[in-house]
Amino acid sequence: MKKILIAGTFLLVYILSSFIISHPLKKEGDEKGLKDYFAKYFTIGVAVSPRALQTDEAGLIVKEFNSITPENAMKMGPIHPRENEYYWKDADSIAAFARRNHIRIRGHNLCWHSQAPRWIFTNATGDTVSKEILLQRLKDHITTVVNRYKGTIYAWDVVNEAISDKPDEYLRNSPWLRICGEEYIAKAFQYAHEADPDALLFYNDYNEINPVKREKIYRLVKSLKDAGVPIHGIGLQGHWAINEPSEEELNKTFKQFSSLGLTIQVTELDISVYAKEHNARERMAEEQNTVFTPEKEAAQVEMYKRCFAVFKKYRKNISSVTFWNISDRSSWLDNFPVRGRKDYPLLFDKNLQRKKAYWEVVK
Repeated sequence: MKKILIAGTFLLVYILSSFIISHPLKKEGDEKGLKDYFAKYFTIGVAVSPRALQTDEAGLIVKEFNSITPENAMKMGPIHPRENEYYWKDADSIAAFARRNHIRIRGHNLCWHSQAPRWIFTNATGDTVSKEILLQRLKDHITTVVNRYKGTIYAWDVVNEAISDKPDEYLRNSPWLRICGEEYIAKAFQYAHEADPDALLFYNDYNEINPVKREKIYRLVKSLKDAGVPIHGIGLQGHWAINEPSEEELNKTFKQFSSLGLTIQVTELDISVYAKEHNARERMAEEQNTVFTPEKEAAQVEMYKRCFAVFKKYRKNISSVTFWNISDRSSWLDNFPVRGRKDYPLLFDKNLQRKKAYWEVVK
């Protein structure tokens, strides 16, 4: 009898060992995504393309994020290429994906100087249209797009990058400004609010850590708020790098914008593994090695830790943090500012695996 019990015990141990080997136990936290780790802090989003939603990245999106932003599909040029023609396919596919998976959508964007179709500023003979015509076209565009996604999109980047990068210039010298004057900014918010009174409306811009530009962004948003314009939030893009921003710059930025009393969202976060540059250029001969080295990774880890420490500090003011692209497999920084240079700015590598920076920011 004793031999039978011993044999049975060995058999049971063998079976259990075999099961564990073939079905390894999950490490604690494996079932969690970024959205779960930061559930008590803010929504975690990501910029997507329709193509990405047809690949293995779709599963990663569902697991890790609870908000998505169409990277290009809802910009004026792609969605409204001709006056009486809208292209809905790509934007609709993203909206449908979000609804199926119970993910929120940030709309991006309704009015921008870039990726705006030429027709919107000109008449049939190619001459510049009047202020009245351009504002009516802007209203028609915003009303049509916002109404289509009403109830699906909870927030819109209404006006994007209207502030000039030139230190001595306030607003960007865009066709919108030249034809309509500063008024077009308030009008865009008015049109969006009329189309969907429940949507949160944001002004969105980059290089927000620069003291000069930060002051101009603050000035614009405060003037809109003081004038009673329906603006609910400020979008700070967060296209940063391993050498900037400093902790002091981050704290000054979030402290100043928090004073507006509007919600803040980090809308386009990525951290380049190269020193920050603002102007496009060709890759130089000595820059042929674009491998993701341990040194680059260590610097990126430290910057991500710094940023998320500040985000958590201002969690009462920040309602969302959105990454600009999904993984290092493909990023807009692969070709900007240095053409042909590979970058690694995100928390997931080319194989969609979590990088060291991921585990540091969720600590």
